[in-house]
Amino acid sequence: RNEILTFWIYLGIKIVDLIFPAIALMHFLSFIFMMDRIIIFQNFLFLFPILGTIWMQQILSLIYSDCSLDETDNKPTIDRVPWIEVPQTGLTFNEQSSPRLYVSHLPYNLIPKDLKNKIGKVIYVTRNPKDVAVSYYHFHNYANILKTPKDFTEFLQTFLDGQVNFGNWFDHIKGWHSHKDEFNILCLRYEDLLKDLKSSIQKICDFLERQLDEEKLEEIAERCTFNKMKDNRMANYTTIPESILDHKKGAYLRKGVAGDWKNYFTVAQSEMFDKIIQEQLKDIPLTFT
Repeated sequence: RNEILTFWIYLGIKIVDLIFPAIALMHFLSFIFMMDRIIIFQNFLFLFPILGTIWMQQILSLIYSDCSLDETDNKPTIDRVPWIEVPQTGLTFNEQSSPRLYVSHLPYNLIPKDLKNKIGKVIYVTRNPKDVAVSYYHFHNYANILKTPKDFTEFLQTFLDGQVNFGNWFDHIKGWHSHKDEFNILCLRYEDLLKDLKSSIQKICDFLERQLDEEKLEEIAERCTFNKMKDNRMANYTTIPESILDHKKGAYLRKGVAGDWKNYFTVAQSEMFDKIIQEQLKDIPLTFT
């Protein structure tokens, strides 16, 4: 297991160089979005790690492919909706045809200024930070490229200190939510997707101005359930090399539920975390249960 990692730090944010090299992000930060006389649909999905990334990639690619089985069964999610901050082969962003779909874990302060001018559409997803911490803990135990925590208590402090990939969760949330008026943005909650997936997909379609009939909505909702995706090799990351993910130790798509934090937090940890949420997010209209 490789636990001697190379992180690079930019504006105080730790980033794993093996997956997200500095040169790629530096290029993106200076990027200018080119627009021509034909409307180019540029859609970006932003979220902190472990917030339903694959789920949203699956939903977006199905919406734009009109539920194509060829897309979901033969092409990995990371190719259908690639990472902005990961080097890509082939055509550059501005050379690609419409629609351009991208995903990112980047915080607000690492976004090119053109995106803040409402060029393109942004979907931002949030999740109960207690569940984020638990999922991230399991990911650290499962990923060969990340340090294995001694136990959950140790990792929880690491998470709260922002010493994880892409930094502090609270800073990420505050950055995006306090500047959301700068974007053409739709804010979603992981828990709402779980509660009513079909209605959430309809909300996404409305935002993206994509019209789908009832049958297609039902089909997308069915193919984006946790169990369907967990069994789909193009969505469950089982094709990722074991040098990166130790598939014998777990699964990237682990549970897909809300409230699993109750199985890990002590009463004292939960109360301490609640106080931090109240202090850090006092100006952000978000609530978590």
